[in-house]
Amino acid sequence: MQTIHPARRRLAAIFLMGVLAAVVAGCATHPGTFDQARRGPYFKPLNYSRDKTLSASVRRVLVLPVCGGQVADPDSAAALDDIVRAALQKQSRFEVVSLSREDCQRRYGAPEFSSAAELPHGFLDDLGRAYAVDAVLFVDLTVYQPYGQIAVGFRAKLAVIQGVRLAWSFDDTFSSNDPTVVNGVRHYYLQDSPGQPPVDLTTAALQSPRRFAAYAADAMLATLPPR
Repeated sequence: MQTIHPARRRLAAIFLMGVLAAVVAGCATHPGTFDQARRGPYFKPLNYSRDKTLSASVRRVLVLPVCGGQVADPDSAAALDDIVRAALQKQSRFEVVSLSREDCQRRYGAPEFSSAAELPHGFLDDLGRAYAVDAVLFVDLTVYQPYGQIAVGFRAKLAVIQGVRLAWSFDDTFSSNDPTVVNGVRHYYLQDSPGQPPVDLTTAALQSPRRFAAYAADAMLATLPPR
């Protein structure tokens, strides 16, 4: 049996260490190369119905305050109002108008209205005239677990004022217990811009109710009818 000279053994060890260092450096330069946040699978909401295309007559949409009902306290529900409005504006499907909780209380006697509850008489028609809108977006919280394993459930409806009909309805839950939701949250916040540090900070969104809800609202409103 041939004996390997100690000097050659040291050279082989140095070479192996160099290879390992290159692999590690490559992973640091391209973080998440094998990360499912980049590859999926991602959560795809399925429990929704919509028109094949959005009517050209729907140009302005009024967003009602998020209804927390028995699921979330008023402050928690109110904290999601801006999140839902921003997610809707991001879709660039129509001009977005919002109704504040104060104005809703002053005009209709309540700060929020559920899509599943009885509405004041002539509610949609009055909103259409007062705010010059063509449709109204209702958003209800059906699940709200802001700590531990975060979960947010949304029920939403887009009601067209002319003819009083629904162009879209949605009812689904996003939970950090679901690996595909975790992939989706991290993918939503993943930054690939040049100059970004190689540290992956996207998992922080999984501990932030506000950031998690922003992902959920974006995924929900992405299912609206296309133009």
